[in-house]
Amino acid sequence: MGKKLTKRGEDYSKWYNELVIKADLAENSGVRGMMVIKPYGYAIWEKMQAELDKMFKETGHENAYFPLLIPKSYFSKEASHVDGFAKECAVVTHYRLKTSEDGKEIVVDENAKLEEELIIRPTSETIIWDSYRKWIQSYRDLPLLINQWANVVRWEMRTRLFLRTAEFLWQEGHTAHATKKEAIEEAKKMQGVYADFAENFMAMPVIKGTKSDSERFAGALETYTIEALMQDKKALQAGTSHFLGQNFAKAFDVKFATKEGKQEYVWATSWGVSTRLMGALVMTHSDDNGLVLPPKLAPIQVVIVPIYRSEEQLDAISEKAEEMMKEMKQRGISVKYDKRTTHKPGWKFAEYELKGIPLRIAIGPRDLENGTVELARRDNLTKEIVNQENISETLTKLLNEIQENLYKKAFDFREELITEVNDFEEFKEVLNTKGGFVSAHWDGTEETEEIIKNKTKATIRCIPLDAKMEDGACVLTGNKSVRRVLFAKAY
Repeated sequence: MGKKLTKRGEDYSKWYNELVIKADLAENSGVRGMMVIKPYGYAIWEKMQAELDKMFKETGHENAYFPLLIPKSYFSKEASHVDGFAKECAVVTHYRLKTSEDGKEIVVDENAKLEEELIIRPTSETIIWDSYRKWIQSYRDLPLLINQWANVVRWEMRTRLFLRTAEFLWQEGHTAHATKKEAIEEAKKMQGVYADFAENFMAMPVIKGTKSDSERFAGALETYTIEALMQDKKALQAGTSHFLGQNFAKAFDVKFATKEGKQEYVWATSWGVSTRLMGALVMTHSDDNGLVLPPKLAPIQVVIVPIYRSEEQLDAISEKAEEMMKEMKQRGISVKYDKRTTHKPGWKFAEYELKGIPLRIAIGPRDLENGTVELARRDNLTKEIVNQENISETLTKLLNEIQENLYKKAFDFREELITEVNDFEEFKEVLNTKGGFVSAHWDGTEETEEIIKNKTKATIRCIPLDAKMEDGACVLTGNKSVRRVLFAKAY
């Protein structure tokens, strides 16, 4: 399997980059800042997509698709929105190429300039709300609950595979409602869906909260977020849901006739998660040996490796393996039988450990005689001998145990790294020596938030939804504060 991974404790960033590439998740492409997601990485993303899509549809949402290119004039209709994305937009200015006069290269045809520049979508609110103006006429058309699976481009200068790339895959929900109350309920509901997915499928504990004004989505009145903690003690924003008020409805003149016959603007939300979740999955569970995948998202949950010395032994083992696989598949377990003769068992063990397969079965001639197999767990690297009889039942139980164990391990890690502080010296000390989330009082001003960020590189990750109202003094200014917020250094 080549050179071993850099240890997390030596260089966490290098470990992450090496792991994403060596585990065949993704690689850099010929376009600066954009990645190729390889089949194994995409298989994990497909499982994420499938579960999220099911959850969206169970909450009444439908999928649609909108254009990749957006007229520049659409962005100018919602000022705060365009301000938030202006520096990240890729712009299409021409529509044709031609051969240069010397015939040696392909150049842009200067006579093929677009009358109006087109923006490659950084997000789709503007193009979608242009359509909603035509779709919504009456209260009978509401609520409109639409989701889009798509790619977007945000021109990042400093990129890292999955975590921050110039192009990424995501879903974006865009909904329209008759009342403010309904729209806020929708935004909170989708935050809950994201938290449910993160915890029950990714085995990644998250904190639900709202963003401060400066961290809020451009054009939103409120941003609801889920925040996770990675193994290097930095926070990661894992998903956001936004209450947009009537900003986009007014910008694109989206009105509806109420039951009383009055014309009113609709209320809006948008919400999204992206392939950044792949980075979160890697950094939450993986170790110095490679990926550790929660069974619910592992493309392959069980791999069977035969141990043999002759073709005759391989044939006998293969017959038993096929029998076991049939039983596993009937129980909904995804399984692979690796009988490649080009690689030795030890090489295969290392490969599947690197790729994070939750359970590995080794079976040899002696196991056939004894009716047993050797079972190795990826989460804690333990091995045990188990009976072949009712193997799928044993595996189902273990897969559930691994899923729960990964969540508990990540939860305990995070809980140990939430620290309450009451003065700024203590704040800096905890950030520099312990890391994680720092719970502190804040006076609610952007000025204080900016000073803290400049002095410590820590930002307000969220105002927790379950934050208790309590009188206190701001950790920096000493001014009055009514609740604690969570600060952290973050991705």
